[in-house]
Amino acid sequence: MLNHQPVLLSPALKGLNLQPNGIYVDCTFGRGGHTRAILDQLDQNSRVLAFDQDPDAVQAAQSLIDSRFTIIHSNFAELTKHITGKVNGIFLDLGVSSPQLDDSSRGFSFMRDGPLDMRMNPSEGISVGEWLYEAKIEEITEVLRTYGEERHAKRIAQAIVAAREEAELKTTHQLANLIRAVYPKSRKPELKHPATRSFQALRIFINRELEQLKTLLTQVLDLLAPGGRLVIISFHSLEDRIVKRFIRDCVRGDDFPIDLPITADALRPTLRAIGKPIFPSETEINENPRSRSAIMRVAERTNN
Repeated sequence: MLNHQPVLLSPALKGLNLQPNGIYVDCTFGRGGHTRAILDQLDQNSRVLAFDQDPDAVQAAQSLIDSRFTIIHSNFAELTKHITGKVNGIFLDLGVSSPQLDDSSRGFSFMRDGPLDMRMNPSEGISVGEWLYEAKIEEITEVLRTYGEERHAKRIAQAIVAAREEAELKTTHQLANLIRAVYPKSRKPELKHPATRSFQALRIFINRELEQLKTLLTQVLDLLAPGGRLVIISFHSLEDRIVKRFIRDCVRGDDFPIDLPITADALRPTLRAIGKPIFPSETEINENPRSRSAIMRVAERTNN
């Protein structure tokens, strides 16, 4: 099994406010670091349901032999298809996992040469390479701008379309080297590889990650029992913005006109924000550099 260090582990467990006999959902099993830690703090009357769309993660879950644990091979956007009744906590660790990045055959990282795939579930949808072979310049530009906030999106898109006239882009190094070649040279030291934002954008787009997150959030209030906790770890501003706005709107409650004289209780908030956003410590970042961009938000279900 590839090494995987769960991010913000202790703060996540604290944020979930674990009840010994509770029911908890880990929406992103990965390699099970958070799930195992949750199980360690629960009694024999508890249950933990874990979701993952990656078949490798589901296979890894077979080593976790525990009668309280169930792994479900599904995207977390389909929570309510698999869960009936209320749960005491919902946890998400968004983005791509270390094992996925480290496995060159998955095509997530430009640091390792492999097929230009990037699908969380390789048996569904089309790969990034297949999409880039068919997409128009305008479509590629929009994806790079929207999901990667890439300033040079059009230049990169033009280069991709020009290159595929000669040969199909099939590997991660082909795409990364193409982007580096057309990227404007900077006088400042290069802090990030020029392909960083483009790879992020293509991965988010091909897996519909932001749409799936929004779909999941529409189910949270129906699933959480009063006092149940929602804990979400994000790794870039696009994800965190969605989570932040969702919690903010639920904390505000019913959307009455701003000039209507309504008491705070009458607004019927459905969530209560717990503390401030949490970031990894310097120690954790030094031990696990991939945690450096993590941000965790916690909210609790009200009785409304």
